[in-house]
Formats: sequence, structure tokens, C-alpha cells
Amino acid sequence: MAKTPVIAIVDDDEGVRTSLASLIRSLGYEARTYGSGTDFLERPGEDPACMIADIQMPVMTGDELQAKLVASGRRFPIIFMTAFPTETVRQRVMSAGAHCYLNKPAGGDEIIRRLEEALAGHTPG
Repeated sequence: MAKTPVIAIVDDDEGVRTSLASLIRSLGYEARTYGSGTDFLERPGEDPACMIADIQMPVMTGDELQAKLVASGRRFPIIFMTAFPTETVRQRVMSAGAHCYLNKPAGGDEIIRRLEEALAGHTPG
């Protein structure tokens, strides 16, 4: 029996974490939520099948989290979401291997489509 994919949700906004976790679980995946990049890094466990992360977070931004993961050899698809999009950050996270960079609020249908692409190993066009 195949193991249920784990999706990590890293966002400092509890409401966003809760709504994304509900969406992820409704698709049959396991959702694990983290209030910060530091929280994710400090909680041991195997890497998720995919991560959905905010960019603008206190202490450690989403792109700083990505840099730490890449530096330690941990690679898995990351879907970034931000309410404060900038082309500089978009280029940085995409060139470091992010799956996609979405503006908040992103619609559920788009999140589902991007998540399924990431889990299937497709790169967005």
C-alpha cells in the first residue's frame, strides 16, 4: 500500500495554515503545519513530498528557509505564496528550484493544480 504523501505548510498566519491544511486533507494527503521556517527545521522527520511556504515571515523568510534546505541537500518541490510579490524574490526562489511562486490570495483550484504538478514531477509552463 502506497504511503500517503505528506505536504508541509509553512506560514506564520494560523488562518492560512488551517485553510491550506483542510484543502490538502480534502485531497487525501497528510498535512503538517509549521508556524515558521525555524519550526520546520527544528522538528525532525522525513522530508515532505512537497512544501507550501509563505515568503514574508518573521525570523526566517521563505526564501531563507529554501536556501537553508538547499545548502543542506534537502530538495523537494516548494510552492511559494506571498501577498507581497517582487520580481527579485520570484527570480531568486525559482532559480533555486522552487516549483512555483503564487500571489496571495491564491485560489484553491490553482493551489490544487500546482500541488498535483509538483507531486507528479512536472515543471510549470
